[in-house]
Amino acid sequence: MNVAIRYAAGSDIGCNRENNEDSGYAGARLIAVADGMGGYAGGEVASSTVIGSLRSLDADAPYDDLEETLGRAVAEANEKLRIVREERPDLSRMGTTLTAMLWTGTAVALAHIGDSRGYLLRDGELFQITQDHTMDELLKQEAEQAGGGPAPDPAEASRLSHVLYRVLDGREDREPDLRLREGRPGDRYLLCSDGLSGVVDAQTIYEVLVAEADPQRAVERLIGLARDGGGPDNITGVIADVVEAEQLTESGPPLVVGAAAQTHT
Repeated sequence: MNVAIRYAAGSDIGCNRENNEDSGYAGARLIAVADGMGGYAGGEVASSTVIGSLRSLDADAPYDDLEETLGRAVAEANEKLRIVREERPDLSRMGTTLTAMLWTGTAVALAHIGDSRGYLLRDGELFQITQDHTMDELLKQEAEQAGGGPAPDPAEASRLSHVLYRVLDGREDREPDLRLREGRPGDRYLLCSDGLSGVVDAQTIYEVLVAEADPQRAVERLIGLARDGGGPDNITGVIADVVEAEQLTESGPPLVVGAAAQTHT
């Protein structure tokens, strides 16, 4: 069976920030969200550089090895960050998360690094398909592997939930999590920055994704809920609905949102 995706994207500065350091992309073969960091301008440059580099993947051509192709593209984007850092010492602290999906037919590759998130709504259930690369999650994993231990102090866990141990920042050994998935008609994917997932709980995300059939309206509702919750950070979401190719007569132009939209020409 040949499938296609119906997509939507949106980004909002939030209620407390002076600039939008998030970037998002949605096209017929590629969806991606990047949440930049590193002070004023740094985060914008990092996220828009990575999204700008990856968008060449959104081409009307099949890929022999999706995981390898996406992994190589992420490495190339990280190399571009290294070059920018060398040219702009004032941006030496910049970095970005990245969650991206690349399609060929029913096969889809997922690349993830940082604490942006990927969700899958399938058969009436919502699954988080990425793992946050934060220090509190790392400590939880280590405790589980060691056979359990005392529960972490809630205040310490909250502090560590904002500390990332893996991002794209132009340095070596910045490997994303890579996996291959199967896209099924009826699947709905959401990629979002933590400005959305950190404010809107999973149950509410589930309810919106189920209730709003139109992907653009779903994105707008989720962004609105994050703003209603205080909007402490930039808010970006991308939705892709997997449909049978015959049901999609026209996919429309690619969508670029957030910081990348300001640099895209």
